[in-house]
Amino acid sequence: MDAILHDTPGNPVPGNHITGFFKGHRGVNLRYAIFRSEASMAKGTVIILQGRNESIEKYFETIRHITARGLWVATFDLRGQGNSDRQLPDARRGHVRRFSDYERDLDIFLEEVVLPDARLPFFILAHSTGALIALSAAPRLISRIDRMVLLAPFVALGGQKFSGGAIRHLTRALSWLGLGSRCLSKDMSARPFEDNPLTSDPERFQRNRQILEAHPELGLGPPTARWLYETLTTIRRVTQPAHLYAITIPTVLLAPARDMVVPYSAQENLSRYFRAAQFIPVAGARHELLQERDKYRAQALAAFDAFIPGGDDA
Repeated sequence: MDAILHDTPGNPVPGNHITGFFKGHRGVNLRYAIFRSEASMAKGTVIILQGRNESIEKYFETIRHITARGLWVATFDLRGQGNSDRQLPDARRGHVRRFSDYERDLDIFLEEVVLPDARLPFFILAHSTGALIALSAAPRLISRIDRMVLLAPFVALGGQKFSGGAIRHLTRALSWLGLGSRCLSKDMSARPFEDNPLTSDPERFQRNRQILEAHPELGLGPPTARWLYETLTTIRRVTQPAHLYAITIPTVLLAPARDMVVPYSAQENLSRYFRAAQFIPVAGARHELLQERDKYRAQALAAFDAFIPGGDDA
């Protein structure tokens, strides 16, 4: 299996990197990359945790921004997506056996890849599902992660006819009946720009579309019933006040005000009991802040730059 990062028009691979595969929980092969800064003294390493249906290639632009500031970047494709091992014979189905598998993969990545090969201190930059992973794991990451920036954390499911509770009960029943690998929605990955809920930037939208057109093996279809049950159950747990009180890692929550994937109100409510977090709304932005128009993306990056790495740089 070759560890390859893919160039596409307008999206070159950042230089000064190493790539490979590591064994995640239960031996799953996960593709990773570490990008080094050209600065002689690194300020630390940012661990990027992707959202659902994302890959390392989608973050090349953001990686260049971070390494230009003297920070390294370490990231990996989540199990079941990108160039990491898929979880079902039908590779288009977004599936996970247990949500805790994501967290165990993160633990292994930190211990076996980041700690020996990257530079302290360590920070997390996480989007959507990646932010949910960070929220779930955060109480036990205090000794390893100095600060976190969470973008549009997946703490509720927007745009649905039924409540999150109803969907959780349905997907639990399907999982118990052995139907957890079924998908409950249509594949919307080919929707046109005019109908997309992710970004208002046509150029970045097209760039990301070109990645998947050139390398369709990186793409993913709709989530399975099991994936929905596991994530909704995790959301229910991490949004409890007791869990949020237990997170002491200094955190910035960036919430796009026009998010149609994760309701803005749910992101705002998260900050009520999250004492270690500073809540920053981004008016007018859609779900994918780092893929948005410059006027929105710049606000997210300014908040990140002001907070990471901290100390004299904050």
